[in-house]
Amino acid sequence: MKQKAALRALETIESGMKLGLGTGSTARYFVDGLGAKLTDGLSGIVCVPTSEATREQAENLNIKLAPLDELQRLDITVDGADELDDALRLIKGGGGALLREKIVAAASDKMIVIADDTKKVAVLGAFDLPVEVNMFAHGATARAIAGALKATGHSGAVKLRGGDTPFITDGGHYIYDCALKAINDPEALAQALLSVPGVVEHGLFLGYATAAILAGTDGLEEVGNL
Repeated sequence: MKQKAALRALETIESGMKLGLGTGSTARYFVDGLGAKLTDGLSGIVCVPTSEATREQAENLNIKLAPLDELQRLDITVDGADELDDALRLIKGGGGALLREKIVAAASDKMIVIADDTKKVAVLGAFDLPVEVNMFAHGATARAIAGALKATGHSGAVKLRGGDTPFITDGGHYIYDCALKAINDPEALAQALLSVPGVVEHGLFLGYATAAILAGTDGLEEVGNL
């Protein structure tokens, strides 16, 4: 089903565009499809990958890549999501690429989310919220994160991803996953988390997505403006 969402997103891509390439299982379908379209006549495409895994995939498909600093602005980023609500607010970071994903999304005129329809929820938070942190004194940062959660009316375990063998992001950071079950005020929580010294970024993507393509057993649902 996710492949159908990726193929629909590919229909919005035109020659000469500058694209952000997402990370994760659904985004992989889009990158594969983009490589195929380039062999079928699509031209002038330049892309920015959001992870080293996506970079490797794109290079293997001969997709032209460039640094974001060189391109400055992108036409569209296509990426997946771990959760999204009716307002196109997202939780991302299950694949560990949330920092680069957010930087690239922020530099894009449009962000199209591709996912299966099980990712759409009434209230964000059933999926653990990832928070990327600096390695230095990360335990102290985790305690401060727990304090920020409590101050905004949330509770739940704050666990280091990977435990005794911590997951390390492409940027050389750790990720703490916050099991909140429900996020009652995403905007307030986002602000509180960014106020914690040691927090690099969080997985709440608020105001970035402009459209979503959701694949289900009954077909595709399009939300927002493609």
